Amino acid sequence: MSEIMTGTTMSGEIDNEDTMHNKFLVFELEAQQYAIAIEHVTDIINVQPVTRVPSCPDFVCGITNLRGKVIPIIDVRIRFGMAERDYDDRTCIIVVDLHNVSVGMIIDRVSEVITLDEDDIAAPPTFSNVVDVRFIKGIGKTDHGIKLILDCAAVLDDFGIPAPGME
Repeated sequence: MSEIMTGTTMSGEIDNEDTMHNKFLVFELEAQQYAIAIEHVTDIINVQPVTRVPSCPDFVCGITNLRGKVIPIIDVRIRFGMAERDYDDRTCIIVVDLHNVSVGMIIDRVSEVITLDEDDIAAPPTFSNVVDVRFIKGIGKTDHGIKLILDCAAVLDDFGIPAPGME
């Protein structure tokens, strides 16, 4: 948990790509733990005032000014079809940058930064068409349970982020 830096820019702290290899930021929504590749994370900040924008999808909270840069903010709970809940002192925004597009993702709480070797990551499950797993890139196996590794591009696909190989 000491590697988590609330309110600071992580990109300045972690410059070497090898340092980020196989590292994941773990966060919680309800009782489930999710992980995203740390290479996409630029900030972890407290929830800030958000300006609503008309005609946005329900999971888009609006926009906020982050150190002079206006970024969209999404509520990941709503994006995943979970019930809304009041924010508390552990609720925060993970700012991710994917192909030079920054988006803030509101999550329940940040847990830790972990390292997963390739052997510790399994392919996402196949459930037929009944269960939507489009946001899941893989399953991280740890001594403390599993972490659902998110596909950031799929979660943020409504923000004009090009698919891999299309940039």
